[in-house]
Amino acid sequence: MSYKLFIPGPTEVSPAMYAAMSKPMFGHRSKDFVALYQGLQPDLQALMYTSDPVYISTSSSWGVMEGSIRNLTLKGVLNCMNGAFSDKWNDVAKRCGKEAGALQFEWGQPIDPAAVRKELATGKFDVITIIHNETSTGTMSDLAAVMAAVREFPDVISVVDCVSSFTVVPLKKDELGIDVLLTGSQKALSLPPGLSLCSVSEKARQRAAKVPGRGYYFDFLEFHANHEKGMTPSTPCISLINGLRAKVDEMKAEGIENRYARHAKTNAMVHAWAEKNGFKLLPEKKYASKALSCIANTRNIDVDALNKNLKSRFNCVIDGGYGKLKGKTFRISNMGDETEATIGTLLSQLDILLAELPKA
Repeated sequence: MSYKLFIPGPTEVSPAMYAAMSKPMFGHRSKDFVALYQGLQPDLQALMYTSDPVYISTSSSWGVMEGSIRNLTLKGVLNCMNGAFSDKWNDVAKRCGKEAGALQFEWGQPIDPAAVRKELATGKFDVITIIHNETSTGTMSDLAAVMAAVREFPDVISVVDCVSSFTVVPLKKDELGIDVLLTGSQKALSLPPGLSLCSVSEKARQRAAKVPGRGYYFDFLEFHANHEKGMTPSTPCISLINGLRAKVDEMKAEGIENRYARHAKTNAMVHAWAEKNGFKLLPEKKYASKALSCIANTRNIDVDALNKNLKSRFNCVIDGGYGKLKGKTFRISNMGDETEATIGTLLSQLDILLAELPKA
């Protein structure tokens, strides 16, 4: 059974993207692949506002998130933690055998630049990990303010996850001084899971050259050596990269500023709906994500029953809350291909179901 996804990843994939991914296969060491890879570079660099290369990895974003820690950490890594995914980065760093500091904030709270500054001033850390848009809580930290604090410590390499904010809001990598900016295919890019993008600065590559035990699959130096030949270190998922080419072309046709504006409009629609129906957002509104809404279940509704009815009657689903927030919140995604029309239809359907649903 197929049904429409309004969850924060994977997001809905359009027929046009499926068609693009069904093109005939060709060799990943062929001139055809080199042309595909190199043709994407200027467009991906433009989307990340960077002059640095953008590596393409056949993996989930966690591959390059873990790889970043392995590539860059000589002394210690400071993990900024304010939700399930940023918290997990600390666990991953420890599993990699790295000295890892946990800069913990309450779920739903943004990263505090002053706290970042205080921790980096200890001199214990030469890497910092930041999740710009914590998908589990729908919280978008003030990345410009956080990076202003990080830039005060030039020996610290910054690694920023923009998995659920890339192409939703501008992410000006070079202007902000971000060393590693990474994202995945399955959220705002509206492609299937399995592809990640990672832009790495020269400063980060120089650090990687000093770090032993980087491994192979996610070694930044291997990525760069192959990048210069228009290739990837290991066999890539060519079909997904064909999809990426089509998606980038689609975004160019829409216009990136129009894309940002569309996400802002659909996001505001969900926020207004939540307020109208007696709910509130989990994070403070000024730190609320523009890609999804994490809505506190202030009415104590049966979220699971709501979602089951949404699926059975209207053939679509939202998310019932992540981790320890399951049932206490629910999440509605507006990222990717969603429009005012598609979000409007969903909200009308939810209105019908809310009117019928008793309290838990």
